[in-house]
Amino acid sequence: MISKDDVTGVILAGGRGSRMGGADKGLQNFRGMPMAMFTLLRLAPQVSPLLINANRNLAAYESFGVPVWPDGLADYAGPLAGFLTGLEHCETDYMVTVPCDTPLFPQDLVARLAEALERDGAEIAMAQAREEDGQLRAQPVFSLMGRNLMDSLVRFTQGGGRKIDAWTAQHRTVLVPFDRAGDDPAAFANANTLAELHRLEQS
Repeated sequence: MISKDDVTGVILAGGRGSRMGGADKGLQNFRGMPMAMFTLLRLAPQVSPLLINANRNLAAYESFGVPVWPDGLADYAGPLAGFLTGLEHCETDYMVTVPCDTPLFPQDLVARLAEALERDGAEIAMAQAREEDGQLRAQPVFSLMGRNLMDSLVRFTQGGGRKIDAWTAQHRTVLVPFDRAGDDPAAFANANTLAELHRLEQS
C-alpha cells in the first residue's frame, strides 16, 4: 500500500496568470487567504513532504513554510516544467501534483489515485472529472506518479516536449474518475479569471 508518507505533494503555481490579467493566481485571495495557501492546507493531510513550484514572488510563497522551487526550464514552459521541478526535488517514491487554482479538489484525491495506481500496476494515475457538458475528461495536472519517471521526463523536455498528455501517453496511465455519488461536481473547477475565482468562493 502507498501511504501518505510515500508521497510528496507539489503545488503548481508557476504560470503567467495571463487570463487573470497577469496576476499571480496562487496569491489571489480565496476565503481569506492566498489561494495557494488554501490549496496547501487541503493537500497537507494527504501527503507527507510538500513543496511549491513558483516562478515569481518567491518570498511570498516561502512564507507559507514549505520549500519553493522555480522551473528549471525557461520561459514559463507550462505544467510539465512544474512536474520536472517536483521530480527533481522529490525524495519520496511518489509525487502528486495539484494546481494552485483549483482549491476545492477532493480531500481523498491522493488515496484514490494511489489505490488505482497499485490496482492497475500503472506508472501514472490521473484524475478524471465530469465537466459542464457532462463528459468525463482527464485532469492531467492532478497526477500521481513514481519518482522513477524523472529520467523519462528529462528526455522528453530536452527534446522540446511541453504537452502533458504527449508525455503521459508514453507510460502506463490509469484514469481515475471522481464521479461517485457524494463527489462534489465542482471539485475540479478552476479559477482562470477573477470572475471565476469569486464564483468559486461562493460554492
